[in-house]
Amino acid sequence: MEKRILITGGTGFIGQVLCRELASRGWSLTVLSRQATNIVKELCGPVQVIGDLGQTSGRPGFDAVINLAGEGIADKRWSDKRKQALRDSRIALTHDLVSAMESWATRPGVLVSGSAVGVYGNQGDQLVTEETSPTIEFTHELCRDWEQAALEAEKLGVRVCLSRTGVVAGSGGGFLQRMLLPFKLGLGGKLGSGRQYMPWVHRDDVVAALIWMLENEQARGPYNVVSPAPVTNAEFTRALARVLSRPAILPAPAFALQLMLGEMARLLLTGQRAVPARLEKEGFRFKYPELADALQESVK
Repeated sequence: MEKRILITGGTGFIGQVLCRELASRGWSLTVLSRQATNIVKELCGPVQVIGDLGQTSGRPGFDAVINLAGEGIADKRWSDKRKQALRDSRIALTHDLVSAMESWATRPGVLVSGSAVGVYGNQGDQLVTEETSPTIEFTHELCRDWEQAALEAEKLGVRVCLSRTGVVAGSGGGFLQRMLLPFKLGLGGKLGSGRQYMPWVHRDDVVAALIWMLENEQARGPYNVVSPAPVTNAEFTRALARVLSRPAILPAPAFALQLMLGEMARLLLTGQRAVPARLEKEGFRFKYPELADALQESVK
């Protein structure tokens, strides 16, 4: 019997790989996207494309939903207008998604919805599990409200998993792509003190974790989708420099980042020493548990 899945954010850095992997596993995919159909198919493979959730009204529905949509949190400086756009692209869309589910003849068995370790706010160097209490700031409030919107689907009898993803490494895009040129030119270095933790994870492990949540009927609630070996920013930049055989001797001072980026500089100057406590306890295994291997694959 055909397994039908609706994906938002399918054209993104994670979504493109996820779509192709799901298709290879026999899922029939529908991608919600504002991009032209031919572009979506080029990025995502053999998928159906809809431009509006209203197009799902009156349909039989989907067996599962993966919700990854959201504008890039580090793409633009955080003005009030930008913060609202970040909220609308995550929270408002997720509310609309859950509302659409109510109209489907068949409710999905599971909703796997995006979130981020930013839900914990700045945590210094303490170990962060899914049980850690948050520090209240913009990233926490954004992720908290995003998760709450997804959890509304539980009232419809839908199993909900929340993917609290870290900084994703992989080839051909993502944050690492922005770092490569200065590092290749020998202009890289730590950010601020470098003591802040970077909860990194390889894209292949994110995709595998999302599918694990999708297919594991016992999985529900929040999961930290991060490597089991978190590192500081200084350790990360040294590792990247080694992989590229370049020096990393030009740090970016905190005051310069704050002047240039404003409040958004907190994304770079604070962090979480997050670990995948629940994933590991429940049997998930990482393909890239160590940073050097993940970076080596990502920059080739």
